[in-house]
Amino acid sequence: MPSKTYGTTCIELDSDTLRRAAQRFQRYGILTATDLISPETHALIRAEANRLLAEYSERRDLRLATTGFTRRSMSVVPSEIVAQSEPIAALYRNTELLATLEAIVGEKLYPCPKKDEEFLITRHERKGDTHGWHWGDFSYALIWVPEAPPLEIGGLLQCIAHTTWNKADPKINQYLVENPINTYYFAPGDVYLLRTDTTLHRTIPLREDAVRVILNMTWAADRDLQRSFTENDRWWDNAEVTAAVSIRDEQEKISD
Repeated sequence: MPSKTYGTTCIELDSDTLRRAAQRFQRYGILTATDLISPETHALIRAEANRLLAEYSERRDLRLATTGFTRRSMSVVPSEIVAQSEPIAALYRNTELLATLEAIVGEKLYPCPKKDEEFLITRHERKGDTHGWHWGDFSYALIWVPEAPPLEIGGLLQCIAHTTWNKADPKINQYLVENPINTYYFAPGDVYLLRTDTTLHRTIPLREDAVRVILNMTWAADRDLQRSFTENDRWWDNAEVTAAVSIRDEQEKISD
């Protein structure tokens, strides 16, 4: 039986617009893709993300050794649960959307070979919540922003393109002092495409309690398919990974 479709997903772009989009993406490692997506699809993603968060969210408050102990403070819905959402899974496989993304990135996209990283929903909700400086294990992600606070509250995305991740020695502070940092605000309903493996990025911590929700869809490039992972740092799937340091434990040691 063919999979169910959910209306028109991707808005067709002319060749000149695609060329400019591809050039910008190669230069900055990021591209606003909101106008690629139909309003009906935006509304569908927002409803699904909020439903899954209401039913399945788990809190994370930790620092990660493989990114220089940068902070992760947010609620998450792991990939295996998100994958059970029929509309989200259908969008991930949508050939129309994939063809447009491949035209922009300039290579074939493959389903993420690590099922725990195929999807992720996150919600910043408390003062100080942030996804600290990091890279992705795989090449590309399409990030949907169903909910976002006003610009002055925080949650903005910051990026440094054309960097590399050495998990044993990430050198994040060195990248910060040697390169310009580009900052982006995404409003509710926005979507952006990110080169995650070579773009160092983070969200600015929330200045006060507010809500920022994203759905992350990850794809691999050909170079990613044979990768092996030896580091136990997949914090979104398991808060107890050995690379994670609990912020609560940190605070208790300080108080002692």
